[in-house]
Amino acid sequence: MPTLTLTGLHIYPIKSAGGFPAETWPVDDFGLRYDRRWVVVDQEGQALTQREHPRLALVRTAIEAGRLRVSAPGRPPLDLPLEPAGAVAMSADVWGDVCAAYWMGERAARWFSELLGLPASLVYMPESTRRPADPAFAPAGVRVSFADGFPFLLLSEESLEDLNTRLPQAVPMNRFRPNLVIAGGGPYAEDGLATFRIGALELEAVKPCDRCVLTTTDQETGDRGPEPLRTLARFRKVGDKVLFGQNVIHRTTGRLTVGEALRA
Repeated sequence: MPTLTLTGLHIYPIKSAGGFPAETWPVDDFGLRYDRRWVVVDQEGQALTQREHPRLALVRTAIEAGRLRVSAPGRPPLDLPLEPAGAVAMSADVWGDVCAAYWMGERAARWFSELLGLPASLVYMPESTRRPADPAFAPAGVRVSFADGFPFLLLSEESLEDLNTRLPQAVPMNRFRPNLVIAGGGPYAEDGLATFRIGALELEAVKPCDRCVLTTTDQETGDRGPEPLRTLARFRKVGDKVLFGQNVIHRTTGRLTVGEALRA
């Protein structure tokens, strides 16, 4: 049996905004620390994503010196605390899950409103918020941040390579926004994962990821076209869903490091 290895770690602090890679990163109750702990919302507290607002792809994030740094072309940089003190409480709605959140202030609200051309705010999910992962697939007690439904998304390099042989023009891994990238098996080796370990962490693949229009958004320009979703639908469609990658939960906390092997 081939040895699968963790070859990439990606953290996306703001839902639907750009992320950053890491060689090693802590894993807390939510998943990768700070992953999707922030989300942009409209005046009603509804989450705004690249599905309707592809300009969010232009947003870049970094965590440096205990601060969240946010940037975008033509915009002044935004520097925010990782844990807002004395913040205003409000609610954020992510796919019908109404979560207690903290408003990140007027400066962040103005920054995102000007970027998107509509009234918007940035909110943060505090430790006290307990949003359960999708109970149809995850055991009770598994929590999730503002991610769609699960703490991690996993995809293999070989699956992307196979897809790119079928596309008129290759696409990069960032179209699929995985947290965990693996290599060492054949294409779609991740489809066969169940319970596994990486280092001291216990993880479980619980559900294939059904892909949406977000995958058709160029993460460098915000431009959108028909691919790769059109091609994926030709050979990865099950029912009315196009499946690519695996949603993963974790049963323990600790740290992940690129280069570690996946073990049963």
